[in-house]
Amino acid sequence: MTRMRTVLRALVAAAALLAVTAVAPVAHAEPEPRAPGEFVALRSVDPTIIQEMRYTTAHTFLGEPVAGYRQPVCILTRPAARALHAAQQRLLRQGYSLKVYDCYRPQRAVDHFVHWAKDLGDQAMKTEFYPRVDKSRLFEDGYIAEKSGHSRGSTVDLTVVRLPALPTRPYRPGEALTPCYAPKGERFPDNSVDMGTGYDCFDTLSHTDDPRIQGAPRANRQFLKKTLTGLGFVNLAEEWWHYTYRPERFPDTYFDFPVTRRAVAGH
Repeated sequence: MTRMRTVLRALVAAAALLAVTAVAPVAHAEPEPRAPGEFVALRSVDPTIIQEMRYTTAHTFLGEPVAGYRQPVCILTRPAARALHAAQQRLLRQGYSLKVYDCYRPQRAVDHFVHWAKDLGDQAMKTEFYPRVDKSRLFEDGYIAEKSGHSRGSTVDLTVVRLPALPTRPYRPGEALTPCYAPKGERFPDNSVDMGTGYDCFDTLSHTDDPRIQGAPRANRQFLKKTLTGLGFVNLAEEWWHYTYRPERFPDTYFDFPVTRRAVAGH
């Protein structure tokens, strides 16, 4: 009988535990924020524009993928995406294509940049991306800031590729680095036309109209600029690759939803 009572008590306790578990609230992770309806995946507006989303890879000035970039997808406000489509139509007729490196950038990515810039001991990618700039000056010289226009959704980093586009080999972490302003045949390969420097080159040679950039690279920069400015884009004078569509849909809002296909409607 004693054994029977012990078994019954165990069964009653187990039943009570199950009852409590059944009514207890289940903890759920907070859902990731999504983009407002005015944002779209560029590929849904123009699938012909080449996308080489650098910040999903280790080939960045940080030497690692950037926080918030979970999938290699270009997200922009719809007006900016439509303007790029119009630019692409013009370029295709001339035997060229746009290629985007970065589009919408979440605030968490900008925070990652800031954290990296404050770590003066991390100089892993200096030889390629900022060989002539002391890392302690990245904020003062304007290369890193706590806010980015990219987070508002109408800014894009891009270049021009001559068609047919040749493949660009992937970056191999740990490989020997070459300054981003080295001649095109010496710096990291890119199927872009020669723009005089590589993308994200922290150097005054990246200024769109730097007088030291002559010949084909200067003509290529002006070709890109002329194509885009006629469609509402404004170039950042310090970066040949950086353009903002105006008027911006969200001129005062900095978003932080992650870069994923699911972040935009229809995906």
